[in-house]
Amino acid sequence: MVICGRVQENLWGLPKGTPESGEDLLAAASREVREETGLEVAAQDKIGSIRYWFVRKEEGVRYHKTVHHFLFVATGGSLADHDHEYDRVEWHTVEEACRLLSYPNEADIVRKAATMVEGLSPPMGSRGR
Repeated sequence: MVICGRVQENLWGLPKGTPESGEDLLAAASREVREETGLEVAAQDKIGSIRYWFVRKEEGVRYHKTVHHFLFVATGGSLADHDHEYDRVEWHTVEEACRLLSYPNEADIVRKAATMVEGLSPPMGSRGR
């Protein structure tokens, strides 16, 4: 599991972002994962959505946000190529990621993703003979 961190804020989270004009949810999720982690990814399935409210202090405005999470497999790239939005991007086991994540609802997404991965069949050709 790849998680992203901001050291000064002691914040760990999953990659996420806002779709650009005309961009569908899956394309936005793929782009955000690539930008924030440095990894090239292939989509496997939708995991679920998280809804929450937040306030931008500088504006004093309350926003309602829905984040759609997808299960991806890394196909290339490097964590060293992540963008400036996070200080650290790291691989962790599911258990460690759930312990580090700052928000319980994101840990729930990770647990659900782990359950989905356990149910996947190995790729053709990788089974024992």
